[in-house]
Amino acid sequence: MTVVIAAGGTGGHLYPAVALAREFLRRNPLTKILFVGTRRGIESKVLAHEGFELVFIAAKPVMGKGLLAVVEGLLSVPIGLWQSLGILRRCRADVVIGVGGYTSPTMLVAAALRGTTRVIVEPNAYPGMANKTVAPFAQRIFLAFDSAAASFDRRKVRVVGTPIRREFVVQVGQGEAMPAGSNPRLLIFGGSQGAQAINSAVLDGLGSLIKRLPDLIITHQTGESDYHRVRDVYDRLGVRAEVTPFLFDMPTVLRTADLVVARAGAMTIAELTACGKPAILIPLPTAIYDHQMKNARAMEAGGGAALLPQADLTGSKLSELISAILLNPQRLQVMRAKSLAMGRVDAAETIVGDCYALMGVRHDSDGAVGATGA
Repeated sequence: MTVVIAAGGTGGHLYPAVALAREFLRRNPLTKILFVGTRRGIESKVLAHEGFELVFIAAKPVMGKGLLAVVEGLLSVPIGLWQSLGILRRCRADVVIGVGGYTSPTMLVAAALRGTTRVIVEPNAYPGMANKTVAPFAQRIFLAFDSAAASFDRRKVRVVGTPIRREFVVQVGQGEAMPAGSNPRLLIFGGSQGAQAINSAVLDGLGSLIKRLPDLIITHQTGESDYHRVRDVYDRLGVRAEVTPFLFDMPTVLRTADLVVARAGAMTIAELTACGKPAILIPLPTAIYDHQMKNARAMEAGGGAALLPQADLTGSKLSELISAILLNPQRLQVMRAKSLAMGRVDAAETIVGDCYALMGVRHDSDGAVGATGA
């Protein structure tokens, strides 16, 4: 069987797709997985590390761009559609999965033209334009949030949560409070591309934070463009920390963190709650449809996170909030439990099972395969 997944651009689109790919392989290691993306997206870096094959098509973003970029994006559509049809013909795809972003539309349309099984995965509380545009071509639409259902044909919709990699699933003991006397661990990351505003606030408040928490262990994902600036400040202040442009092994790092400072993308929320991690969420203010603020408010309402809008973000406020949480073991424990209670960890299994059903193949989670009705 061959599974084609169109996803990329950002980690929020790519990592749910990686979770689905690994679930297909878990059920049947002989499954061929082919990702479709662009050279400019994060997929060109991450998928090689993850061990998946990636092919490129012509696709450019349209939403939130200027007139010239919109025109270029629209002109790339017929080229991308032609390339998508060729990919599906050559690899004889059995199912096509679109996870939003600007590579999904032409792949979904090409799958419909060829009569290939096709589904959409929408991880955000407010759906992106790409998924809304191609929804009529999809046979099933998997959502992370019930609030997104109004944008689609409800007969096709299933609300299942966001697919996450199995490495994030909490094992016994991982949701417990940090042992008394142990050094607290803080994880800071602003999404797959980093976040300069978060980086700057952390650096502005770093001196006072270390005075309050001298034994704090920090892991800071900066993004490629801001790495050297951030690294230099840590070095100048003499603060020991793991500072890196990108964290490939996010599951291991996240599971060991006591508190997380992050953006509020759907993938981030799903991973935080799967691991039961308390968080300070700083939504990206320029996110289309303000979906990150909606995501953050949902986790805040559930008791697992504190919301700090970027408009209110300063080094002193961030430092004070980090200290207030880490120096209050009871608050930390309550936030941990609330976060874990919000987690949904079976989305990938549900989606893959439904894909088999749509293809007319009986397949259970232990790997038994047969024709439907056999």
